[in-house]
Amino acid sequence: MNKKLISAFLAGIMTLSLAACGSSTGAGSSASSGAAASSGSAASGDDIHISVVLKTTASEHWQLVMAGCKQFESEHEGLTIDVTGPASETSYDDQQNMIETSLNNKDIDALIIAPLQSDVAANLIAGETRPVFALDTNITAPEIVSFIGTGNEEAAKQGAALAVQAAKDAGWETIECIEIAGVQGDATNTARMNGYTAGVEENGGDFLEAEVQYANAVADQATTCMEAVMQTHPDGVAIICANNDDMASAAARAASGAAGWEKTIFLGFDGSTGACQAILDGQMTMSIAQQPYEMGYKACEAAYKTLMGETVDQFIDSGIEVITPENAQARIDTVNSYLGK
Repeated sequence: MNKKLISAFLAGIMTLSLAACGSSTGAGSSASSGAAASSGSAASGDDIHISVVLKTTASEHWQLVMAGCKQFESEHEGLTIDVTGPASETSYDDQQNMIETSLNNKDIDALIIAPLQSDVAANLIAGETRPVFALDTNITAPEIVSFIGTGNEEAAKQGAALAVQAAKDAGWETIECIEIAGVQGDATNTARMNGYTAGVEENGGDFLEAEVQYANAVADQATTCMEAVMQTHPDGVAIICANNDDMASAAARAASGAAGWEKTIFLGFDGSTGACQAILDGQMTMSIAQQPYEMGYKACEAAYKTLMGETVDQFIDSGIEVITPENAQARIDTVNSYLGK
């Protein structure tokens, strides 16, 4: 228990003792006085310091997470939230150093980590007594109080169900779906693939599992994968789903103008403003948007509540929104407002 929580705890004990000495109303009255003392300690401005270590600070997604964290900080007097992250999502050593720096800082009361390598993060936090929270990607460790992020499987399932309906509306009689996937074996990729499979097959389509193309979450590789799919299916397929927007957009560009592919539904994941614009321009069909602003806000809220003695859920879903031409502009406007544009 850190020094700030100890101070609050001792203050509560002293108040309880005084209430017991000065009142004959019994234990119920003492408990009420103790709650008031604890609340008063928090309200009096006992400073709280939370460290947030992201996967990177260089992309729109993570800048929105940062904006959510800072919004929560602005709403709570005496709260300091430090947000850091490496230059890219492949800067593993840099992130490890940032996590270690936060762990070694005894002034920090709680840690929020979006791990690039979950197993490494689990080893780093082993034995940590302060509250630790996993953001965006879970960390399998007993030290984790909550995971705050997207329910990837359910989100992909919802998106796939809408893609099937869109394919039917476009005139496809045979609904087949091929995924251009991310990194094979990655937990997030697997969850999204499972969701796509369920969403397609539960709505009358056929997810072609044997034809999944792994593009390692990179647009250039997605283009190559899409070209291979087009050779195998010259008459097109109803749905191409992808593990992220960059790959979906690259696949759509590769198929642009190709006979048989004009009515294909291209489904991405993330809901970036670039993807929203591509949807408005007719270059992509839809995207499953994560809510990174809400993710950052809710992670800080969970840490703060825990430090205040409240119990929080082990999984906090930050929510999704499926982006189509009907709501793409509204999504762009919302994101830009969060980023101060």
